[in-house]
Amino acid sequence: MYSHSEKSQQLLSKLSQFMSEHIYPNEIRYAQALHNAPRRFAPLPLMDELKVKAKKAGLWNLFIPEEHAQYSEHGGLSFVDYAPLAEVMGRVIWSPEVFNCNAPDTGNMEVLMNYATRKQQDTWLIPMLSGDIRSSYAMTEPQVASSDATNIELSINTDGQEWVLNGRKWFITGAMYERTKIFIVMGKSDPDNTNRHKQQTQVLVPKNTPGITLVRPLTTLGYDDAPIGHAEIVFDNVRVPLENVLLGEGRGFEIAQGRLGPGRMHHCMRLIGSAQRALELACKRVSTRVTFGRPISKHQSIRENISRCFSEVEMARLLVLKTSNKIDAEGVSASVDMIAATKTTVPLLVQNIIDRCMQMHGAGGLTEDYFMAEAFNYARWCRLADGPDEVHQMALGKSIIDRYAAK
Repeated sequence: MYSHSEKSQQLLSKLSQFMSEHIYPNEIRYAQALHNAPRRFAPLPLMDELKVKAKKAGLWNLFIPEEHAQYSEHGGLSFVDYAPLAEVMGRVIWSPEVFNCNAPDTGNMEVLMNYATRKQQDTWLIPMLSGDIRSSYAMTEPQVASSDATNIELSINTDGQEWVLNGRKWFITGAMYERTKIFIVMGKSDPDNTNRHKQQTQVLVPKNTPGITLVRPLTTLGYDDAPIGHAEIVFDNVRVPLENVLLGEGRGFEIAQGRLGPGRMHHCMRLIGSAQRALELACKRVSTRVTFGRPISKHQSIRENISRCFSEVEMARLLVLKTSNKIDAEGVSASVDMIAATKTTVPLLVQNIIDRCMQMHGAGGLTEDYFMAEAFNYARWCRLADGPDEVHQMALGKSIIDRYAAK
């Protein structure tokens, strides 16, 4: 059994109380503010109000791992200790930003903690930790199968003391947000290198750099995820100083591998919160609706579906905790098999759980009157985000075959 530290339990209690007092009561107000915003991707005053309250409550930057405790007021948390906090935040899709714990910024901040120079950290990491600016991670491209990161084609060439970027990216989360100020961009700097994993480089590109064009916001199942959004971007002779490189030329693939593992786990943690809330709402719904002369909760099919949802939430939670425990004990690189198993299992489980709960709500389950349609969208795109399921399953399957065939 996995136990959470006293620090984690105390933060969980404070976070749950904060959600009850400030997040759930503001869900309708948030939706109205977003609908009435003068600019679709502008910061919302309500979000800023809630951030001030979260900072005051000591619920800020909860994602920071123990190895980077110097950046955290609470000393950092292990993966096991962060899991229940991320789960609670996942009960409201937009709430992680209130606590400065939203994607893609958490992953980008960890990239800067792990790989950036002191100057780069002072310029970009510190303002991100304070919540003054936001960021994007520009990796996926429309013209290639980005599930194989070595396919990335955006060119990163040197010209004197500058990097010159040319190419197109899409589904770049956060790029539409007006508060986003920095892109971490991955491209090819050495396409002829015989080692395919040494061809890529990552550089820091300020959003206001000449030559960057935000082509359009993109949607997933009709959701544009405003005000953060996902964008298609063109880089046309975009120039930045050589000092903007992260870690070094040819080490972009290495950075991507280090960044995406923890991000996959954070998504799964939050998705469990969405599934748990959907289950709770479904139980309330079936207890208050009547068909054929008796509450829906009395029907056998409903009870079977509730039972299945409950069991699958517990399965997902335990898988996340087991993987988190291995990461804490052995590190990310030693846990890639468990991360892959979690990443390919939890989003699909949660998608199916939410689908059943939507069905139990009837037509209302498809509307914005409930959070489930948006949560379903989140679960569905998580099956593609940070690498599609098929790629992880292929790698995991090979690893498992090699492991047991050798015996």
